[in-house]
Amino acid sequence: MSDHPQPSADRLSTDVPHSARVWNYLLGGKDNYPADAEAGEMILRTFPDIAGVARDQRAFLVRAVRFLAGEAGIRQFLDIGTGLPTADNTHEVAQRTAPEARIVYADNDPLVLTHARALLTSTPEGACAYVDADVRDTGRIIEEAARTLDLSRPVGLTLLGIMGQLPDDEDPWGLVTRLIEVLEPGSYLALADGTDTSDTMNRAIEAYNTHSANSYHLRAPDRIAAFFDGLELVEPGVVRTSDWRPDPARSREDGPQGHAVSGVGRKP
Repeated sequence: MSDHPQPSADRLSTDVPHSARVWNYLLGGKDNYPADAEAGEMILRTFPDIAGVARDQRAFLVRAVRFLAGEAGIRQFLDIGTGLPTADNTHEVAQRTAPEARIVYADNDPLVLTHARALLTSTPEGACAYVDADVRDTGRIIEEAARTLDLSRPVGLTLLGIMGQLPDDEDPWGLVTRLIEVLEPGSYLALADGTDTSDTMNRAIEAYNTHSANSYHLRAPDRIAAFFDGLELVEPGVVRTSDWRPDPARSREDGPQGHAVSGVGRKP
């Protein structure tokens, strides 16, 4: 999938929780270590709804990519901060609608890289590649993505739960702007992140941040909506994750009540 060397053992720290592996635990996955499970249980004790937030974000990914590959006609995807492969990964959802779709994943967790090489297999008509890079290294991500994607054509950029991993002083809004600037008009951004509107979730994330290798930063819904500045929002706008074009069979009351918001925007 990529010509990067296998990750070195010193990058795979198993005794400190890592967000991708903790998220995998919350989703019921098996690709995590005791430290990740302990962190996940600590969050669940403080804020039991966090597992629902994780499931909601995954369900939003499916709906957003299905919209992009179907109604919007997008055939190229750049998924940054992909996390560990699970059911309904971006390429699987996109290639069900468009087998010729091309997808590039970017993450910097060595366990994610190992699993990506084994599990993220494209259709014969399309392509699937992986970039081993930190989200902050936008230049490297774009340079590597250009080996698989035609950046003269529109791209669907997905940033799910990843901007919250950057503190305000690292200007995550500027980072998103830099990524959008290099994409062609007609490209889309799909973004989701956790909000600071729940005291119990705030306490749970604060406890997680004291034990984890990386921190998460909850934000007010309007500050998350600001990531879409300059883009044309797709209806219904930036809303709680379970309310973004919900599947008809699912009750609107099933999801967590506004602990995360999501949206999709088009570059004019």
